[in-house]
Amino acid sequence: MTQLSDGAQPLSVRIDDRVTTSVPEYVLGLIAVPAIQVEPAHPAVSALLTAAEDALHRADLDKAGVAELPGIAAWRAAYRAVGVNPNRFPCAAESIARRVARGDRLPRINALVDLCNAVSLDAALPVASCALTGVADLVVRPADGTETYLPLGAPDAPERPEPGEVVYADADGRAHSRRWNWRQGHLVRTDLGRHRLLLTVEAAHPGGRAEVEAALGRLAAALDELAGGSGLPRQRAVLDAGTPAVVLRDADPSPAGAPAGGSELRSRS
Repeated sequence: MTQLSDGAQPLSVRIDDRVTTSVPEYVLGLIAVPAIQVEPAHPAVSALLTAAEDALHRADLDKAGVAELPGIAAWRAAYRAVGVNPNRFPCAAESIARRVARGDRLPRINALVDLCNAVSLDAALPVASCALTGVADLVVRPADGTETYLPLGAPDAPERPEPGEVVYADADGRAHSRRWNWRQGHLVRTDLGRHRLLLTVEAAHPGGRAEVEAALGRLAAALDELAGGSGLPRQRAVLDAGTPAVVLRDADPSPAGAPAGGSELRSRS
């Protein structure tokens, strides 16, 4: 396991080895942000999302063309490897790319969700923002079928993931996604206001780590822009089969006049 520099509110994130046995190239990039004000919109994010949509419009891809993008094609194969039909349940990146490829624009939700959508379209990888109130640990693992999942926008209609379905789960028996990254749960949705967040970027193809790192870099730069150009305190890590777990310890916001920014990984002894 690796550990980030000391701070408050530790968050444990782990990939179950059954997942990387099924999908050996799986890479999970993480940025933990201890506190950020989520606004309805931000000009820089709006420009990023519009540019990503315009680029996909110019590519003139049909549904099959979207499915053949390397990052998305790998996710289709990963879904099949864990028993999910990607035609019925496309990963999050494929879902939004299909919509934009038809000539549409994505709905503008808020600055953080829009940022994740912009980076997802640009990278053709699933990118998500998760609010972590009440969540101290997350494991990407096969469900045992007893977890409770609250659908986004419909928390009064709980579901049980199917046994073996890959989910983001916590120690309290809650699933925060369905079918890996097909749908996010209601409890970790990113709404307006001040939140502790975990941003995720996922790849499933050879060489995907470099693309995950690049996407994390774009997210980090945009987060600084959202913070008014100052370095936003954050923690960053990349997990895979060789490094399957990390403890993210939120950096406290820097006092006035002190430098702020991302903290580096250090090996845990």
